Amino acid sequence: MKPEIKAELLAIGSLDIEQSLLGKITVPTAGPGAGKTAFFFRSGDQRVRLALNKDSPLKAVEEGNEIVILKDGKELARGQIEDELIHCPDQAYINMTEKCIYDCKFCPVPKLNGKVKTIEEITELIGKANASGKMKAISITSGVDESAEKELDRALEVIDAVKKYNVPIGVCIYATPDSNKRLKAAGVDEIKYNVETMDRPIYKEVCGDQDLEPILDALREAVEMFGKNKVCANFIIGLGETDESVERGIRELAAIGVVPILRPASKHPLREGEVFIERPSKERLLKLTKMLREVLDEYGLRADTFKTMCLPCTGCDLNPHSDLVEE
Repeated sequence: MKPEIKAELLAIGSLDIEQSLLGKITVPTAGPGAGKTAFFFRSGDQRVRLALNKDSPLKAVEEGNEIVILKDGKELARGQIEDELIHCPDQAYINMTEKCIYDCKFCPVPKLNGKVKTIEEITELIGKANASGKMKAISITSGVDESAEKELDRALEVIDAVKKYNVPIGVCIYATPDSNKRLKAAGVDEIKYNVETMDRPIYKEVCGDQDLEPILDALREAVEMFGKNKVCANFIIGLGETDESVERGIRELAAIGVVPILRPASKHPLREGEVFIERPSKERLLKLTKMLREVLDEYGLRADTFKTMCLPCTGCDLNPHSDLVEE
């Protein structure tokens, strides 16, 4: 699957496909895509995650053992539906807390009234994933039920129970003043603190009850503690920012050793009218991802060496190193 095709699939973000053709599918419980039924499509070495949508301009048909994706009756890609382990292929990627006290305007999680998993439920899920023989990594993420400090305590309790499986562990939670120190001591391999947007005025509009600067401080400290190519951050594209603003943000993050993940913004009906969202076109995704690659190369950073969380999955984003063909 060429980068241009994957970019087009990501730009549309959904597919009309008969559910009988799908394997194990889930409803994500974290981030802007929460609450939408989604699945993974793999073609060659590339994969993409798409939402199930009967009104999508993309249609799927079955030909032999392959799924063919069509747009306007013309073939875009062919491949297979890829089964998830937990949340994504190859990883036990667990969302501990499916609710959040913060009110980022692009995110439906605060309005979904999700559950808070017990430690026993989380460790049982990870144990079953390990028993499948397919678990290459454990990734832990979380909303915030009461406080970021409490979520950190829960994450540490989970880590202590599952590090016996001897696979890489990645953690994406809300940073606290001592989260890096405690996660490093617990044996965590990789860290993700999401910046959401690096455009300060937009950040104030969409994440007004939070402050971006302490997150950047935590990311800077994480690089110092965990090392190069071990720290990343989701960076949403499509909240009204300019390409120039994106480049400044990419450079600011790369300069402190953080690998940005350019995540296409996703509209959700529960947030209708609360936030401006324009899902980026395939042309914009390709342009910004090429820019990202150039900046990462300049700073000696890689997006294709991570073992946990979003970067090795690549389903929701264009990975600047594993998805873009060498020029």
